[in-house]
Amino acid sequence: MSNTWRYPTSWGALRYAAACGLLATACWSCGGAASLGPRETVQAYAQALRSGDSEAAYALLSAEARKTLTYSAFKKILAENPDEVRAVANALLTEGGHPSATATLTATEGEPLKLVYENDHWTVDPAAIEIYGQSTPDEAIRTFVRAFENGRFDVLMRFVPDAKREGLDAKKLKLAWTGDQKDELERSISALKAAIPGGKLQRLGDRASLRYGTGNTVELLREAGVWKIEEF
Repeated sequence: MSNTWRYPTSWGALRYAAACGLLATACWSCGGAASLGPRETVQAYAQALRSGDSEAAYALLSAEARKTLTYSAFKKILAENPDEVRAVANALLTEGGHPSATATLTATEGEPLKLVYENDHWTVDPAAIEIYGQSTPDEAIRTFVRAFENGRFDVLMRFVPDAKREGLDAKKLKLAWTGDQKDELERSISALKAAIPGGKLQRLGDRASLRYGTGNTVELLREAGVWKIEEF
């Protein structure tokens, strides 16, 4: 029998990269500007993240990314998510997937990083700015898994559908998901994570689903432009 995980009954029913977006040109200590390929671009950005140099990292943002993200907001993202930023930087600096013809890099854990060529330079697509994005079903599932693994129940609250939010907060969610069902829930999350690479996501309008494990399914719905987890 497969398990269906639901939100706690108190709701009325019982989540990268590091902010990313790079310019593929950088001025180094030698004073010259070098045009970098996709891999070198990602490595330069990851090094800036790893060293905590927010100014250097922001200088690598694409023009479009900087239009939608101020330096102060970017710096705040890095400051509020140090563990996640460090993990993304380490993943990007680890030898993994190779650039494809579509200029997409895949990190060792399957995290896609789309590159765009603009103004004679490689840049990272602005959609990669969000560490915990929910703009697409795929992104939402990755975020859900990442937030659970990082113990970010405040982020997991973003996945609660509006109809199930009443009476629920991050503290109650943590209590419900770290209690007696913790081990079994962690196994389900691991199975979901394993299904992400190559998984066949089914989408119809504002609803989507992905099969994982043995006969299990994660159900998503879109509300106010973001994808949420209805049940899994």
